[in-house]
Amino acid sequence: MDMQPVSLSLHDESEGYQISPERVPMAVLRNFTKDVDDFLKGESGEVDTSALDVSVVHGSIGIRTEPIAHTGLFADLRRLSTSSLLDGIDPRRRKVVERWQKMARSHCRLWITIATPALAQPLVVSAATDFRADDADQWVRVERYLQGEVVEMGGTRTVNAHIRLPDGRTLIAESSREVFRSDKVNRLYKVAMARIVAEYNVVTREYRDVHLLAFEEHHNVLDEASLARLTERGAKAWKDIPSASSWVDGMRGNKA
Repeated sequence: MDMQPVSLSLHDESEGYQISPERVPMAVLRNFTKDVDDFLKGESGEVDTSALDVSVVHGSIGIRTEPIAHTGLFADLRRLSTSSLLDGIDPRRRKVVERWQKMARSHCRLWITIATPALAQPLVVSAATDFRADDADQWVRVERYLQGEVVEMGGTRTVNAHIRLPDGRTLIAESSREVFRSDKVNRLYKVAMARIVAEYNVVTREYRDVHLLAFEEHHNVLDEASLARLTERGAKAWKDIPSASSWVDGMRGNKA
């Protein structure tokens, strides 16, 4: 696809004046730039914002990227321009839009616009819009153990672990420095058992807002002595049954 710029603008008069590059509350500017960073990057870090050049423009506070071409980002923008349902878009972008929608409902004189030549008209999040997740009631908070290969871990600002699950999906689990500091085992590029808390979708089986609590020890080595004891116990239990399959058929009511 062609490289195109993306402009994200915050319009806010809730402070009693129209914010602009000349005057804006520090907290508002900080939160908006963080949201823009999250929206552009997405869950997978599709857009490397650390190497991205942007310009600050009027409108009221606008951030315009240099021309970029990222399939996932533009696919999500097109989806948002045609539907208010947030299902199916990148989880991190979805959280940003949910925050913007909640903020716009709380302040009727605040709205956000996203514009790019890829869209026929700017995308608007305001008190009049209703961006929401149709599967909101299908997410439950869970704590569970997951086994997977740790393919990346650490970080400077955000500390996390990237865990590749057996089905090929990669979970990005935020954690704390203390979890990694206290772990005495080198987990990188090894299969590990992770104890996490997360939101889990009971329909799509997706995870979001994943937090790593700890790595737990686990052993996949076969205990031959235990297996021998179980085999011996089973043999004793079935010693008076000449045919296991016939016994099962009889229990089911099947007649030969």
